[in-house]
Amino acid sequence: MQLDRIIQSQGFGSRKECRALIRAGGVKVGGAVITDPFVEYAPQGFQFEIDDWEWEYSEKVYLALYKPAGYECSHKPKHNESIYYLLPQPLVTRGAQSVGRLDVDTTGLLLFSDDGQFIHAISSAKRQVTKTYRATTAEDVTDEQIEQLLAGVQLIDEREPACALQARRADTRVIELVVDQGKYHLVKRMIAAAGNHVAQLHRTAVGALSLEDGSLPELESSDWCYLRPKHLALLGYNATEASST
Repeated sequence: MQLDRIIQSQGFGSRKECRALIRAGGVKVGGAVITDPFVEYAPQGFQFEIDDWEWEYSEKVYLALYKPAGYECSHKPKHNESIYYLLPQPLVTRGAQSVGRLDVDTTGLLLFSDDGQFIHAISSAKRQVTKTYRATTAEDVTDEQIEQLLAGVQLIDEREPACALQARRADTRVIELVVDQGKYHLVKRMIAAAGNHVAQLHRTAVGALSLEDGSLPELESSDWCYLRPKHLALLGYNATEASST
């Protein structure tokens, strides 16, 4: 594949802009500046540098971000900074989208991709990919509240009770729970229906992919990383198989 096409596919602008970038000496391959936009490389595993940042070609991109509070999961935020501000612009340009959303005040693990099949697979209610949360509550957590969350609480405008797959009191005012749905404000609404109130919410894991057990590189708030095949496997997703269907 020609170098200008490779660079374009990775989100560095139009083909014309990528040609200009290469001719201006802005692209390095193997540490050497390449000024010919038409030189060809095998894209698989191809690595290059732009602005001293190392990039690796990927047909589809998969990311994990440790979302901080105060960011909206929208390209057009209304009251806060966009979560996409925390990602390098080429990843946004190539179309990486958040897999579901976290509320502006909710922190923790948020996934991104430009693979529509992946986004659907992880967010689909039919797949029932679990999400694990740690909720700090306004009042002390009672045994009765935990029992209600496990048995199911009735939410307004919902036909069926919402049940936590797992729920436990981790501290006097901390509930850890696992759900397999992605409904609007689900955890906050469930805890409110059980008789308490969420003061702070943190997502620790999506499926078997966790911020806390070493399954991901150690991330601080606002940090992001690429998801590799081993990470996708923890989510039950095979990118190679999906691309062939």
